[in-house]
Amino acid sequence: MTNHDILLNLRPDRDFFVGIDSDGCAFDTMEIKQKECFCPNFIKFWGFQPMATAARQTWEFVNLYSKHRGTNRFLAVIETIHLLAERKEVKARNFTMPDISALIEWTRNETRLGNPTLAAYAAEVKDPEIDRALAWSKKVNEDISQIVFGIPPFPFVKESLERLQVYADIIVVSQTPVEALRREWEEHNIGQFTKIIAGQEFGTKSEHLKYTAKGKYPDTNILMIGDAPGDLKAARNNGVLFYPINPGSEELSWERFYRQGIDRFLSQNYLGDYQDKLIADFEKLLPEKPHWT
Repeated sequence: MTNHDILLNLRPDRDFFVGIDSDGCAFDTMEIKQKECFCPNFIKFWGFQPMATAARQTWEFVNLYSKHRGTNRFLAVIETIHLLAERKEVKARNFTMPDISALIEWTRNETRLGNPTLAAYAAEVKDPEIDRALAWSKKVNEDISQIVFGIPPFPFVKESLERLQVYADIIVVSQTPVEALRREWEEHNIGQFTKIIAGQEFGTKSEHLKYTAKGKYPDTNILMIGDAPGDLKAARNNGVLFYPINPGSEELSWERFYRQGIDRFLSQNYLGDYQDKLIADFEKLLPEKPHWT
């Protein structure tokens, strides 16, 4: 059975459906993964050692502190390199930017942006830039497995899942590789609350919601919980509800969800002013353009 079939074959056991992002949403793992695993390898594999300070600042802006937060790793590489190419420090030193045209082409033609599809593509095209992206991604996964462990979910995550499971079918909606997701959710004994753990190999977050929930539950009975604009976009693309976990205020966000958000969702009193205010506050947190421009 393909990953696509796994999503399509989900059948409702409850009246409600909840999709939950993982990194930065359920777990406080965004900073350690991006700063200790992704960014150092980005600098190493794409040869940004002469521009390390600018590269690090740009990578962290894209992946942690901007509206691109939570984007797929390969799209993050493309966005970071595009921003770096426009920085005055890079231009002043006549730094030669890497050619990522092959990677861009692959991301435009593929929605399952993960190592399995990239490895198959690499074997087919035998392009050194595709090989570099794959080697980088594999090294990132290796470093994450060695560095990122023992990090529990945010307070009120498990409590919220325990309450929701009585009324809602729950899945993980993420762009993290499935292997890492399963390891993290099972390490802390919360994987038991989910019907599917969907990562980057299953497609985009919008596709996760579309194939598992859209048309199977009323739109007002479907809720996406996330900490990034991409999570909000996935909810809007499917016309379903969204609850934000605000970057920098994750614990308060989860406590608010546990104490009032769940009741509003289950009582059909979520859509409207309550959700609108949450989203308005959320959208103010992450800028679109970097401060150095």
